[in-house]
Amino acid sequence: MVGGGGETQIDNGGGGGGGIQIQERRRLPLPDFLQSVNLKYVKLGYHYLMTHLLTLCLIPLIFISLIEASQMNPEDVHQLWVHLQYNLVSVITCSAVLVFGSTVYIMTRPRPIYLVDYSCYRPPEHLQVKYQQFMEHSRLTGDFDESSLEFQRKILERAGLGEETYLPEAMHSIPPKPSMAAAREEAEQVMFGALDSLFKNTGIKPKDIGVLVVNCSLFNPTPSLSAMIVNKYKLRGNIRSFNLGGMGCSAGVIAIDLARDMLQVHRNTYAVVVSTENITQNWYFGNKKSMLIPNCLFRMGCSAVLLSNKSVDKRRAKYKLVHVVRTHRGSDGKAFNCVYQEQDDAGKVGVSLSKDLMAIAGGALKTNITTLGPLVLPISEQLLFFSTLVMKKLFNDKVKPYIPDFKLAFDHFCIHAGGRAVIDELEKNLQLLPLHVEASRMTLHRFGNTSSSSIWYELAYIEAKGRMRKGNRVWQIAFGSGFKCNSAVWEALRNVKQSPKGPWEDCVDRYPVQIAFS
Repeated sequence: MVGGGGETQIDNGGGGGGGIQIQERRRLPLPDFLQSVNLKYVKLGYHYLMTHLLTLCLIPLIFISLIEASQMNPEDVHQLWVHLQYNLVSVITCSAVLVFGSTVYIMTRPRPIYLVDYSCYRPPEHLQVKYQQFMEHSRLTGDFDESSLEFQRKILERAGLGEETYLPEAMHSIPPKPSMAAAREEAEQVMFGALDSLFKNTGIKPKDIGVLVVNCSLFNPTPSLSAMIVNKYKLRGNIRSFNLGGMGCSAGVIAIDLARDMLQVHRNTYAVVVSTENITQNWYFGNKKSMLIPNCLFRMGCSAVLLSNKSVDKRRAKYKLVHVVRTHRGSDGKAFNCVYQEQDDAGKVGVSLSKDLMAIAGGALKTNITTLGPLVLPISEQLLFFSTLVMKKLFNDKVKPYIPDFKLAFDHFCIHAGGRAVIDELEKNLQLLPLHVEASRMTLHRFGNTSSSSIWYELAYIEAKGRMRKGNRVWQIAFGSGFKCNSAVWEALRNVKQSPKGPWEDCVDRYPVQIAFS
């Protein structure tokens, strides 16, 4: 916090067991402007030069051509026409090749995929869970010993969740009632709630949907969740429906990728992607510490996204899908086991999180951005990265590798709100500013970890704040069991405003909030 003549720094000890330390700093002198120019403005100028290099080279050629054309007299024009007449066969052949090549390119190029709109489900207020209520209910169940209760209290206080997150009806009962019927009720509540809002906001009729993709990692009943939606909305009989299970928090991006592939094959249609997770039947009632963490982080949520390959929808769509990059580290044993559903020694089922989770996530992220970088980074960043890599390999092994500046490629970042540690690490490793991770932190605070739908609550936050401008690029990045790291890149087609009845509609003015950690 900055105020008056000094600066106050609050250090929470990185979430460890240490207390809060408050240090007073004196105001620093003015910066070294020479260093500022070297580190900032020269780099920005170089980036601009390399980005517009082709344009800067073409301008002199165009200027010279215009001068030459202006000096031509009628006789010169006549001679040029005569020359073309004598080479009529060559002109026709070149024109035919040009037309044929253009036609093949237009027919075979990937169809643009548009995001018409999306909705995020917001549960009713009576399902909110306060810290004290969470701990009291955990104590009253009688399933947790004192050590486990204290562990949950510490996780809850340090995870970055606020007092307004939601748990399903069955988990508010004392004792909890996690039945199959209650799990179905939760699934119907969140999925139908999101879809009702989507259909209302877009005016699309359910019968117009040609592709349906539903992802939910831990709850996969029979009939499937996708079948539940088909039955509820009476979708057409030839719909291509898919139900993705067991793919973790990154399954939302996988579902978008699958829908994109289907829209490349099936012309003139719509695809709906529904991303959710089920809390009711996946609450852990044991005392194994690594399996208690999901209880403290995961909350109710669901998103429904409408995609289209119709060119007419470009005028009303919010975004265009630019890239999807998927990284799977499942061949590595540690990565495969770091998020693992299993039984504890008492036979109680839960999801265990390995202590190596952050290191494995970092490795998956490195692989993912190595693939994504050449697709999105400006040529200036790619050349700087390549040149330092060559210098390191050929000349001096001590040369530090250049870390590309992804802020030059993206205007907004939607980092999966998996927990405070995930957001902190990506902010540090990608050298992001607090503004870039604000949507992720505030989504975690307001809604908790809603699994694969969290990146859509974050995008809704950016829209609600009025920050999404035409041409802005958004990077959605999520991690999931397996282990996977997946990215989706979107480009705004207009200045995007929040949709009616959005999840932040009546509370965005209260954010960002200052998050205190014990």
